[in-house]
Amino acid sequence: MTVRLRAATRDDVPVIAELIRGLARYEKLEDHVEMTEELLAAGLFGERPYAEVVLAEEDGVALGFALFFHNFSTFLGRPGIYLEDLFVLPEHRGLGIGRMLLAHLARLAVERGCGRLEWAVLDWNRDAIGFYESLGARPNSEWTVYRLTGEALTGLARQ
Repeated sequence: MTVRLRAATRDDVPVIAELIRGLARYEKLEDHVEMTEELLAAGLFGERPYAEVVLAEEDGVALGFALFFHNFSTFLGRPGIYLEDLFVLPEHRGLGIGRMLLAHLARLAVERGCGRLEWAVLDWNRDAIGFYESLGARPNSEWTVYRLTGEALTGLARQ
């Protein structure tokens, strides 16, 4: 098996959207997906791109992806990379594709002068947690993530 990694282009939006749907199915969160291909194209390849995608392919067929963006650490005084999504199709897991994608992001982080690479994982996803810990990643259990969405977000924005 020869897997190739490459940066996604606008033409890849339908493939990225399908991979995101696959991730949502795996995480049992399909009913939370509001993404459309139009929103995805605008967010990834519009006037102001908000994130980047790396695709893992074999013979031009997508097997997985990583979607990430930069954040910034005031304590480090440096940017970081936040991995929003990492997904490998179930039939291709265990072949090192996830490791390839994360190693690629680690190289990008180092090349771009980033101080860290971080992500979140669902607490029930023991396979993913074991995989991440095998790479040397450690949970940051001192912090609790908060989120504003929907009416709470728009309500605060109106204040």
